[in-house]
Amino acid sequence: MDASDWDERYADSELVWGAPPNAVVVEQVTALNRGRALDLACGEGRNALWLATRGWEVTGLDYSAVAIDKARRVAAEAPRSVRERLDYRVADVTESDFGTEYDLVLVIYLHLPPAERRKVVNRAISALKPDGILMILGHDAVNLSQGVGGPQDPEILFTPEDLTTELNGRVDIDLAERRFRETDAGTAIDALVVAHRPSLGSRDIGA
Repeated sequence: MDASDWDERYADSELVWGAPPNAVVVEQVTALNRGRALDLACGEGRNALWLATRGWEVTGLDYSAVAIDKARRVAAEAPRSVRERLDYRVADVTESDFGTEYDLVLVIYLHLPPAERRKVVNRAISALKPDGILMILGHDAVNLSQGVGGPQDPEILFTPEDLTTELNGRVDIDLAERRFRETDAGTAIDALVVAHRPSLGSRDIGA
């Protein structure tokens, strides 16, 4: 789906993904010290807004202008202190320069062909400060045959093993596993990887 397709989808529903943050994001991030976060393909901002309510400074990127407009409208109802910690931008994450200043980068249900996924993930790693956390969560490739929902194109799905191979030693892997998620239609299967960028001087993290 391109940006216009997503614009249409977001325009057809009040909140496509609902208002609460993703449960796995909450699970993995709650104990972290707050800092600067980057939410790639942030959609309507449910995870970015939750982070901001917990004191994080958050940049949310999405190439759907409709999604970003909705994220801003939802955030407008939050206290001023929360709004001031949010920066939503219309941007194509496959082309954007993310900078090098983040303590946390979220890549949540962003499904791209492998070459584009690797490019985005490499830029996400480069955007992390030393000891910064990278979290990737998406529909597992086995969900096609063993789960429900999600994209039906096998090319854009992945496994935890796919991700750890692609990370190729640039980060230290903290968690790589399948997650089983109950939905109204049945059990969905997700792939989760959490990793951190090594501290400066700890080892060579590659190009």
